[in-house]
This record gives sequence, C-alpha cells and structure tokens, in this order.
Amino acid sequence: MYNCSCSGYEYRSFLTKEEKIELLKEYQGTLEKEAKGVAERIKALEKNN
Repeated sequence: MYNCSCSGYEYRSFLTKEEKIELLKEYQGTLEKEAKGVAERIKALEKNN
C-alpha cells in the first residue's frame, strides 16, 4: 500500500507515523466510496429485475 502511485510517498521507503496514518485514512475513504458505489449498483440492478 505504501508504494501506491496515487500517494505522494511512492519513492520513499520509510514513512513517519503521521504519514502512515494519513495514507490509511485516505485508503479508508477510498474503500468507503467504493462500498457506496457497490451498494448503489446493487440497488440499480435490483430495480431492473
């Protein structure tokens, strides 16, 4: 995860505790958005049945 090209830390091997927390929070936000999108897609598919 720490080498993700979407972060500003892709060329660093050692991150500070604060940087790790920031990356994890960003990742959590991404996962929450993805889960919301999946839920919306499920609802849309169920309506079409």
